Amino acid sequence: MMIEEVGVEELVRAGLSEVEARGFHESLKAAILIARSSSGGEGTKAAAEPQKVWKELTAEGKKLLKPWHPHALHQLIYSSVYSNWDISTSGLPPYWFPSLLQARQTNLGNLMEIQGPKLLGALYQDPIKSFSLFQKFTVQHQDVYWPLILRVLSVKFREGPRCILDTSDKSKHGGTWFPGSVLNIAESCLLPTDHPRKRDEDVAVIWRDEGLDDAPVNRMTLRELREQVMMVANALDSMFSKGDAIAIDMPMTVTAVVIYLAIILAGLVVVSIADSFVGKEIATRLRVSNAKGIFTQDFIRRGGRNFPLYSRVVEAGPWKAIVVPAIGKDVSVQLRKHDLSWKDFLSRVDHLPRPNHHFPVYQSMDSVTNILFSSGTTGEPKAIPWTQLCPIRSAADAWAQINIKTGDVYCWPTNLGWVMGPTVLYSCFLIGATLALYHGSPLGHGFGKFVQEAGVTCLGTVPSLVKMWKSTDCMKGLDWTKIKTFASTGEASNFDDDLWLSSKAYYRPIIECCGGTELASSYIQGNLLQPQAFGAFNGASMTTGFVILDENGVPYPDDQPCVGEVGLFPVYMGATDRLLNADHEEVYFKGMPMYKGMRLRRHGDIIKRTVGGYFLVQGRADDTMNLGGIKTSSVEIERVCDRADDSLLETAAISIAPVNGGPEQLVIFVVLKKGYSCTQEQLKIKFSRAIQSNLNPLFKVSHVRIVVEFPRNATNKLLRRVLRDQMKTELASRSRL
Repeated sequence: MMIEEVGVEELVRAGLSEVEARGFHESLKAAILIARSSSGGEGTKAAAEPQKVWKELTAEGKKLLKPWHPHALHQLIYSSVYSNWDISTSGLPPYWFPSLLQARQTNLGNLMEIQGPKLLGALYQDPIKSFSLFQKFTVQHQDVYWPLILRVLSVKFREGPRCILDTSDKSKHGGTWFPGSVLNIAESCLLPTDHPRKRDEDVAVIWRDEGLDDAPVNRMTLRELREQVMMVANALDSMFSKGDAIAIDMPMTVTAVVIYLAIILAGLVVVSIADSFVGKEIATRLRVSNAKGIFTQDFIRRGGRNFPLYSRVVEAGPWKAIVVPAIGKDVSVQLRKHDLSWKDFLSRVDHLPRPNHHFPVYQSMDSVTNILFSSGTTGEPKAIPWTQLCPIRSAADAWAQINIKTGDVYCWPTNLGWVMGPTVLYSCFLIGATLALYHGSPLGHGFGKFVQEAGVTCLGTVPSLVKMWKSTDCMKGLDWTKIKTFASTGEASNFDDDLWLSSKAYYRPIIECCGGTELASSYIQGNLLQPQAFGAFNGASMTTGFVILDENGVPYPDDQPCVGEVGLFPVYMGATDRLLNADHEEVYFKGMPMYKGMRLRRHGDIIKRTVGGYFLVQGRADDTMNLGGIKTSSVEIERVCDRADDSLLETAAISIAPVNGGPEQLVIFVVLKKGYSCTQEQLKIKFSRAIQSNLNPLFKVSHVRIVVEFPRNATNKLLRRVLRDQMKTELASRSRL
């Protein structure tokens, strides 16, 4: 149905009352007429351009579609507007359009207005028309771009760098960044500055505990945060030595944030462990990082229930644990003799004359401050060291791409064990925004109420979370209209879920982000200077260069629609140059083609460039999969599944994206031993139990398929790609039926 054909009857079926439908219909007709006239049509029969109709319906000051309207109405209007839109010739249909005024008021647009004429000369027009040209300039002139960014972030050097980038060491594909510089990145987060404007009395963190949803939100000023961090740093000095690795395995609470910054301020190294891991996975990460101790909680509080966490740390091994109470001031579990309660840990500074003062430990820019983990294909998680460069990169992209500003309230339900935890933390504290934390589950109304009452201006999500909000309608009645920008990462977005989310704030843009722990950023991302399409990326982030490779490793032309593996330019500020437990060269560079004298960097994504220049992530080139925003490997899954039942000869794990988009689904293929029988449903239950108890309770098996044998190549390597294609064909066929 075309938008001109939508009548009162259709609007009533979409959930409006008769009176509402008549009023809406009159406004709809007026909007179509305005769009038609702006399209140059004459008379009443001329068709209006779809994007102009949608722009008119969602424009500031008009906002015909309201956040409280039924989702069925939003679906009806959007689908009717773009009913005749041809993706093959016009590209993806846009839903958000920047005005020139909006573009100039963004962080990046303002920078372009000031610097564009100087850097691009007569070629510069405005932030919208000149965006692509400016992005390419930043790739080619990183020595110009990064000093501009350092001026807008609160990075405080003890000793300034000799230069921006030193490429004299040819063994380093990406060069050496800010050589000679000395700083403590945690100190940069904690000190007041004039540019950006950060004052001691400004709110640094805002939070609320689950179950206290009617209580006022809690606030911590920058001064209070600094004093808390310095007190914990002093307590750390009494137990550990400079350079020691100290793990954090707890929810991302205000206490966890204080601990994280204190470890770095004291010259120690954070080991990030997600609070969903079982004991064996915790042990692996503690062993690989050579951790000397671990901060954890007695329980995790979710939905009014206590879920054990300290007991999993105990199961992991004898590492010394400092245990924070989930509720109140006292832990509610019996501790081992060598472990400490949070209260006893803090009491170690009681004798100090100034317990809230700590002199930062200054280190070189390439000193490791954080060890994070990302699963590869070897079965053991890659230990990825973050240096002091990584926070700067994370904050720079939040400033330029997501438009986080001083005074914003930034909320992203995540964990310090995943890359988004440190990313959001540094983005707030290096820009001067407020970090918003909900101590509890983000799945329900309580979280949404916190978003409303904390005045969140940027809300980050993962698509599976949005799907849950939409399906349960748990955010009904809430006002999210203070949100200026959404952000999404972790997995492929679903169009209808994004439509629902964006509609909750009058169709504010959702900035899609795709990157990696080893990049400390997103290599492709949305931005506020170009029109946005649901679930799509606008292009490369600032200073990032990449090509899309065909099956022979040859780059496609930059303007050609195509699908292939991404090859990143190696000069990438913030990207790793080492791994703790794997060969960095082999993982990221070996076998990658040369391009314009550069050895391209492997990332592993298969991406699609569409007509119109948008990008879509199509999956992984290797056997790494992305389940609910958590990267894991086929090998890890198969290792657990192989032991799930005596009837199994071998298993093969793959992940596929649903036909209509959305998070990847886990599929297990099975070859049974001769003489054994078992149903696919029985195995599905057994695999789910085994994976959730041995790997991660968040992983879910969607499908099981029993086959006679697995496809293999001449060297007997399992061809998971063939299994993936078989499953895609099956699901596509079922979808058509």
